[in-house]
Amino acid sequence: MSAKGKVFNQLKDLKQISIKLILENQNSSGSYVASPDFPVYRYSWLRDGSFIAYSMLINGETDSCRKFLNWVDGTIQRYKSKIEVIAIKLANNHTLYPEDFLSARYTLNGMEVQDDWPVFQIDGYGTWLWCLAEYCRLTGDDSLIEKYRDSIQATINYLTMVWKLPNYDCWEENGDQVHPSTLACVYGGIEGINQFLKEKELSELSRDIRKFILSNLTKNDLFPKYIGSDSVDSSLLWLSVPFSVVEPGHPGMKKTVKAIEEKLLKEGGVRRYPEDTFYGGGQWILLTCWLAWYYVKIGKIQEAEQLFEWTVMQSDERGHLPEQVQTGTSDPDIVRKWEKRWGKVAKPLLWSHSMFLVLVHELESLQSQNDFR
Repeated sequence: MSAKGKVFNQLKDLKQISIKLILENQNSSGSYVASPDFPVYRYSWLRDGSFIAYSMLINGETDSCRKFLNWVDGTIQRYKSKIEVIAIKLANNHTLYPEDFLSARYTLNGMEVQDDWPVFQIDGYGTWLWCLAEYCRLTGDDSLIEKYRDSIQATINYLTMVWKLPNYDCWEENGDQVHPSTLACVYGGIEGINQFLKEKELSELSRDIRKFILSNLTKNDLFPKYIGSDSVDSSLLWLSVPFSVVEPGHPGMKKTVKAIEEKLLKEGGVRRYPEDTFYGGGQWILLTCWLAWYYVKIGKIQEAEQLFEWTVMQSDERGHLPEQVQTGTSDPDIVRKWEKRWGKVAKPLLWSHSMFLVLVHELESLQSQNDFR
């Protein structure tokens, strides 16, 4: 059987395996564990979880998505007093410490984790608002807007205060920088939720965020990994898909994608950024699916299908997808260093499976499922 035939035969199984895997690893509280078999990932990130919940939503598992949204609401309610403290400190020019901010990840029961993991990341709070808005839009049920109104407002207050502050990126790195992909999450969340709130102040906030991003391109008119950087990062795809800071055909977006293709698309999969050394800096499943998602939006279907086929081929005999694939790793010693510290690469990673499901959904919207068997 040809490789392509194997891919098509595996699709149906991998789709169902992915849905089942995510549902089985959703805690009774509503949170999703990032990876059940990788000890340091046995927590729930708002960012990862929001994309996982979205993949459940578009695949008909609306109860799963709603349970996650409810978990986030409860978690924000538990820690929203921090937002008031931040407001007071900022008003009085007092120093803000990492523990002052809302956390990026929580235990599966929604409690803060007491360790030295980078805390201050705001992308998850934007993606939660975005996912909530998508749930209301796609189901036609906007009752959650009123139900979660207090948490929505707390999140908006928080993001309004901190969006320009340096914070860790989606890879838990570069905490002293401001990241366009993070700002894209905030923009997408504010724009999404304001479809229902229709507040002038929020329209102005999203306009200011977009203006800030567009005024900080590189000297070559690309979107930078972080403000002031000349490097590229595959998470910059988020500026277009799904958060629509710019359209897929925006000149800066097209140049950025070209840089991603030239520097980060390696041996069939997409790396995070050129300087990456985490587990050798391999190709990430979720980013490969993201580039394919972008290709679908601009009509490059053949290229999207190639990335899709590569992704399917990375599943193991159980149908599990890893965080990254290490083919072509330039320095095996770096891989061994990480394996000695944390073990083998995380597998399964629920975020990988969720982005595979998003890509399948996008492709199925173009053709019947029979075309992919």
